[in-house]
Amino acid sequence: MIITIDDSAGFCWGVVKTIDKVEEVLNSSPDEQVYVLGDIIHNPREIDRLKAKGLKTITHSNLRNLSEKPAKVIIRAHGEPPSTYKMAEDMKLNIIDATCPLVQALQNRIRKAYEEGSQIVIFGKKDHAEVIGLRGVCNDDCIVIKSVDEAIENVDFSRKTILFSQTTMEKSAFFEIKNVLENRVKDFTDGGDTKDLFITKNTLCKYVYGREDKLMEFAANNNVVLFVAGRNSSNGKSLFHICRQVNSKTYFIEDISEIDYSWLYGAEKLGITGATSTPQWYMESVKDVLEKKYNMIAAKI
Repeated sequence: MIITIDDSAGFCWGVVKTIDKVEEVLNSSPDEQVYVLGDIIHNPREIDRLKAKGLKTITHSNLRNLSEKPAKVIIRAHGEPPSTYKMAEDMKLNIIDATCPLVQALQNRIRKAYEEGSQIVIFGKKDHAEVIGLRGVCNDDCIVIKSVDEAIENVDFSRKTILFSQTTMEKSAFFEIKNVLENRVKDFTDGGDTKDLFITKNTLCKYVYGREDKLMEFAANNNVVLFVAGRNSSNGKSLFHICRQVNSKTYFIEDISEIDYSWLYGAEKLGITGATSTPQWYMESVKDVLEKKYNMIAAKI
């Protein structure tokens, strides 16, 4: 069996910057406890690795009751609403902001649109960490939708509207919603010019949707694909869905122990890929385990 790791998989640049920042803080703070507010990224294996180096994950409730000094608190890649920064400032905590630059830029764009009086529509998951931050920058005065039906039901077509997206949602679904809303606004204006009433901002992560073509090619070139990602990873779910559409023998695993070897029966080519929050080192570990197993089997034949 030929086992190949997708060379387009692995951390996106935003996650690389976040992890580099965490490593820097851990290495420069040997006498301080370093916390992160929520999972640093949605991958349990990487969380375990950083935990072993001293990083401690806390919740917002823990943050309110944090009394240990000296201590540093890292804002994770998904970002936080302004209320979190205000709380930290009031508590005089040492905050290290490791928010993904793309998410920071999106927060700024939504804040500006809100201050200008536009109706904010966000394609995303309302309780996702990133979206909680986005809701915060516009005082939760926005409409969060996951489908065309939700958009039609909740959007006020008489108001100037700007459509944004959580960075890790599916491109095809985003543009479907964009087209439907645009057509509804045209109906509302009796076919008139919609540019003053409806604006689309494509705030999807280009690294995520830019992988789609390569991912589909990779899936098509392998008999079986193992998609390695954290179950809470939004982009992992999106990319897995794309991979599965091309190759029905694509299987999602979070941990090596979840591999069902019957999936691989008769396969000559096995591909390993993952989300933008899946570390390269863990995909290498999966490959190593599989190669050792199949080498043992071959030695016995």
